[in-house]
Amino acid sequence: MILQALTRYYQTLADRGEISPPGWNEVRIAYALCIREDGTLEQVISTQTEQKKGSKTVIAPQAMELPAPVKRSSGIAANFLWDSSTYLLGVDNKGRPQRALDCFKAAKELHENLLSQVSTPAARAILAFFQTWQPEQAITHPALAHCLDEILSGVNLVFRFNGTYIQQDSMIRKAWNEHYQAAGDGPSMVCLVTGKYGPVESIHPAIKNVQGAQSSGAALVSFNAPAFCSYGKEQNYNAPTSKYAAFAYTASLNHLLADWEHVHHVGDTTVVCWAKCGGNVYQDFMGWFSFGQSEPSYTLEELQSALKNLCAGNTVELNEELLDPDMEFYILGLSPNAARLSVRFFLKNSFGAFLRNVQAHQQRLEIVRPSYDKSDTISLWKLLSETVNQNSRDKSPAPNLSGDVMRAILTNTCYPVSLLNGVTLRIRAEHAITPGRAAILKAYYLKNPNPDIPKEVLTVSLNPDSCNIPYNLGRLFSVLEAIQSAANPGVNTTIKDKYFNSASATPAMVFPVLTNLAQKHLKQLDPGLRTYYNKQLTAIFSKLGENYPSHLNLPQQGSFQLGYYHQTQARFEKKEEKENV
Repeated sequence: MILQALTRYYQTLADRGEISPPGWNEVRIAYALCIREDGTLEQVISTQTEQKKGSKTVIAPQAMELPAPVKRSSGIAANFLWDSSTYLLGVDNKGRPQRALDCFKAAKELHENLLSQVSTPAARAILAFFQTWQPEQAITHPALAHCLDEILSGVNLVFRFNGTYIQQDSMIRKAWNEHYQAAGDGPSMVCLVTGKYGPVESIHPAIKNVQGAQSSGAALVSFNAPAFCSYGKEQNYNAPTSKYAAFAYTASLNHLLADWEHVHHVGDTTVVCWAKCGGNVYQDFMGWFSFGQSEPSYTLEELQSALKNLCAGNTVELNEELLDPDMEFYILGLSPNAARLSVRFFLKNSFGAFLRNVQAHQQRLEIVRPSYDKSDTISLWKLLSETVNQNSRDKSPAPNLSGDVMRAILTNTCYPVSLLNGVTLRIRAEHAITPGRAAILKAYYLKNPNPDIPKEVLTVSLNPDSCNIPYNLGRLFSVLEAIQSAANPGVNTTIKDKYFNSASATPAMVFPVLTNLAQKHLKQLDPGLRTYYNKQLTAIFSKLGENYPSHLNLPQQGSFQLGYYHQTQARFEKKEEKENV
């Protein structure tokens, strides 16, 4: 399913002229080796350009269409027309000079085999270069002096002759295309992607730019142990994929991962998405709505209006492109796994259905916020950060949590229990209920109903009419904390720091102590303020039974925590209203 969708997407991009043809890939090149017709290295020029990476502008290698890279593990295999200094110059900084010489020899043999019958000046210049270049002269060569350290670090190099790049020579391109089509000696089998019979690939091209994976690339399809094999087949013959399909799915996935503006990182998961018809406008919109990505080319009013219409099933024009809510849309989440990739999730649905699911999730998260919190929604990364200790060195959420939460949001299914556990642990550890944590509690129990936490407490703001005992105990704790703070202005440690966890778990043991303490605090207040707090206490006590519960289970503790948060926010809102009068 994944490979088929990516292969179809490759064909869509090819029809739009947005991706390289079979046998060619976009490669990031840092420097060009300018050579003369006799093969002499004349100069080395930088091909790096200013590029946008997120909100920043950085100097980065330029993307060029070049012959597809070979698959490397620990062996020696050269790329055609481009590579690192190890292959093109026979020298690097890895401390293995003999291996570098062997790599240069492999590159020389490859270029001689492919270009021996090509009679263009560019081809003759390349052959002359490999015949005359002496790797031992690289360190002292004047053309390399200004950039030697960077070149030896492993950046990609390309050849340039007579003012143009070698790969632009039509006869050299033809020689490579013939070589690429003829290469491969895999057995003929039925391709699982296209359904056609023919030779299949034993090793698929590498996938690059997945966060945390090897920089040289990782495999999406791979069999590396006998336990994974069957019927005597080896390696990827267990999942037969034709040469075209292997190239197409890897090329389209690498194309998506190379587009920094539309790649999202959720925990350890790298997420890409695409519409069946191609085009960036679908990705732009999904990035803004689902991942909190800012998109300055659209106004907030335009995006909100488009969202409303798309969720209603109407076609919308945005940035001179039509957004069809019925368009097939795909979302793929990948995580690193040594030299391989793990698929966290792969989801297919209509574009409008994904938006409606995310909108339902955002509506469940709606909760009253402090006045300084101007955000309209809680982005996914912010949601997951509420489960992490922000004082720890590693602020990444649990490995499986990001994928599980993302899948639940996009499919509109129950949230994972690990999300609730993560938030509960942080509340217990920090004795703090942030707007994000309160929103997660509310959303979790709205989607995962529990009889011990009724809907009457799962509201956006305070519900003073609720008769739920745990909820009102949370409200009572907030009022008792306010009384303490009023009696002791500027106090650093409140009852929340000492009693919050025990009050929410075993109220019968804690609240008698706290109410007695509150009576002493009330005596220190002026009559007007004392009356104000007594009225609040009376209203809440009227909703509690004669005895405090001896124990509250986890959902009931969630109700307590929401009651505390709602009451505290209501207190701050009234304070702000008084200050604004």
